[in-house]
Amino acid sequence: MAFFNQHITTMNNHSALIFDTKPYSINDGPGIRITIFLKGCPLSCAWCHNPEGISPRVQKLYSKAKCIGCGTCVENCPKGALTLTSEGIKTDTYTCDLCGICADVCPAKATEMSGKPVTVEEVMKVIRRETVMMDQSEGGVTISGGEPMMQSDFLIELLDACGKEGIHRAVDTAGLSKTETLLEVAKRTDLFLYDLKMMDPERHKKFTGVTNDKILENLKILADTGANINIRIPLIKGVNADNGNIRQSAEFVASLPGEKKLVSLLPYHNVAIHKYDKLGQEYNNGEMEEPAVGDIEMAIRIFGEYGLIAAVGG
Repeated sequence: MAFFNQHITTMNNHSALIFDTKPYSINDGPGIRITIFLKGCPLSCAWCHNPEGISPRVQKLYSKAKCIGCGTCVENCPKGALTLTSEGIKTDTYTCDLCGICADVCPAKATEMSGKPVTVEEVMKVIRRETVMMDQSEGGVTISGGEPMMQSDFLIELLDACGKEGIHRAVDTAGLSKTETLLEVAKRTDLFLYDLKMMDPERHKKFTGVTNDKILENLKILADTGANINIRIPLIKGVNADNGNIRQSAEFVASLPGEKKLVSLLPYHNVAIHKYDKLGQEYNNGEMEEPAVGDIEMAIRIFGEYGLIAAVGG
């Protein structure tokens, strides 16, 4: 829980670190959208598809497969932190200051930097270029991560800016934040994509690094405000796709105040394994497996028994 309620202290209220911008997104809310990914997350989910979004700081990614061994990055590193070896480029992490020059000069794009400081107005310029597409599809902007609540000052200002221009606003969150922060964000958000990992707190801690008490509490409070909430559940065999957890999840979601919530099931796959390699991190799938068709059908059926509509994706 190292990053809980932490803010990026190097940023002011008008800027934040983002690690990706995805236009033409069709899986992060209604219509065609542009999704903005903010860095930093208080969870460290074993299956995370955006591991570069967990750290709240700038990171360097390196792909040995792309590296052509030209040595351009070594020659241009102002700190002398890089060495060309038979195993590719090695970085002295104590000397490297993550200036990004190596990524700028790499002709093969084998080195990338994750984490770019941007202002709200810079992001709005990117969003405005997509407004015609968003208007025609009744889409909008989705702010994701990482966990966008970790950079809440920036998030709130960006939501306000989008609201002034009539742009539909969705926030993708795991719900681990101060309740007062969540409620301030709720005043400015048209749709929440709220992640529900699993119900057992100890099992939740085992696979995400934190318990789910605050997450569940915040979800109840958010639902009580009448907020529009789409529940998203990563469906992972060996982790949370069992009958017991699905039934507990369905009972909990069905008990939330307000209209019945839509439930989006996101079947696990390990397509992000290459990102862990680029970060120099080991990907351990351990107990995690892709759910079988029967697992998905069972989950949809159980949610249906509680009067909830569940479907794959969304």
